[in-house]
Amino acid sequence: MDIVRGIGPDEFGESTPCLEMKVGALLNHLIFFTGVRGHAAGLKQPPQARPDEVAQGHDFIAESDWAEAYAVRSAAAAAVWSEPQAWVGETALTGSGRMPARFIGRIVLGEWLLHGWDLAVATGQKLNVDEELAAALYEDIADKAEMARQYGVFGPEVGVPTTAPLFDRALGLAGRDPSWNRRA
Repeated sequence: MDIVRGIGPDEFGESTPCLEMKVGALLNHLIFFTGVRGHAAGLKQPPQARPDEVAQGHDFIAESDWAEAYAVRSAAAAAVWSEPQAWVGETALTGSGRMPARFIGRIVLGEWLLHGWDLAVATGQKLNVDEELAAALYEDIADKAEMARQYGVFGPEVGVPTTAPLFDRALGLAGRDPSWNRRA
């Protein structure tokens, strides 16, 4: 959350490692899929069943308190997904059908970590990921990297030395260059 709080409106137009999204667009994407839909999915609620549901494409960052609103949404989603029952059964992240909750939970985790890193490096910040989360992310990405590439979710794998930190190797599997620099 500190990464998001560290982003100012003057950075919304900056490039990110997600080539198709500038900082502002990536913030809106992250808020939607982790704070809004990620929370509902952890509760096993259909995507449009929540009274506070907003449509994809909503401009969260146009709201004056967007960062604090995301802090509340993100904390609620994290609390839901920290409960074992969130990972059992089926749920949905979008309106295109239900999937195993474990699969959806891993998508939400990937959104937080990968896009958190994208936003951090795009705005000159550093994302610290502990080894347990890095291992969970790496395992998830290794399991689905080829399928994700086929659907355009991940770019081509970026070669990262096997001696690199596990999080950097996960970034490479997800098509991100761990040495990406916003000024390059």
